[in-house]
Amino acid sequence: MMQEWRRRRQAKRVKPGDGSPLPRFRWWQLLSRSLFTLELVGPDGRPSSYAVDVRQAGDKDDGEVRARLYVDGALRMVSRVPARFPVPGGEIEVVVGGFGMKRCHLVAADGSERQLVPHPRSAEGRRARFDRDHPVASRGVGALSLLAVLVGLCLALPALAETISEIPPVAQAVGTFKSPLNLPGWLLVTVGVAAVVGSIERALRLRSSWIDDLAS
Repeated sequence: MMQEWRRRRQAKRVKPGDGSPLPRFRWWQLLSRSLFTLELVGPDGRPSSYAVDVRQAGDKDDGEVRARLYVDGALRMVSRVPARFPVPGGEIEVVVGGFGMKRCHLVAADGSERQLVPHPRSAEGRRARFDRDHPVASRGVGALSLLAVLVGLCLALPALAETISEIPPVAQAVGTFKSPLNLPGWLLVTVGVAAVVGSIERALRLRSSWIDDLAS
């Protein structure tokens, strides 16, 4: 029931596009823009090119982060994220987190999923190419990123519990909690920076989750 309510809410966000052309990807947009593509066959049997364009810093007018769906290079639909665009055979789901893209997948009518292909010049595209060209090193980088995030999570949870326990109603009900960790400031900063870098790397592979948000 909750999922259906969420679907209806996301459907209401979708607005028609004005047919404007898809802007070229520029090198200075490496860290601020995500662009994913996909080819689908329409009901008439003709293939069409679909592109999802997301500006991570938000639109210039109001700062709102939106996903734009282009079909054959023309703007077809616009939606605030998280977005869900109807396409032939299913829907394209777009979710953006604090460190980048979380999802940009085609969800078919039968429930199967397929990630869209990142633009080769985007940060996600460059990370995907590194994975193809150097799979062993890529797995090592991924493991280090996950380790950095997990260490950050282990440090964040006690601090979060201590903060929550200091809320007067909570303190009166269950008492206060004192974190057993008393680490020097430089180490906390180092771990925090490492967790942020690890979360960004995971977002480039669309692996970011709530763990990254909490750890960082």
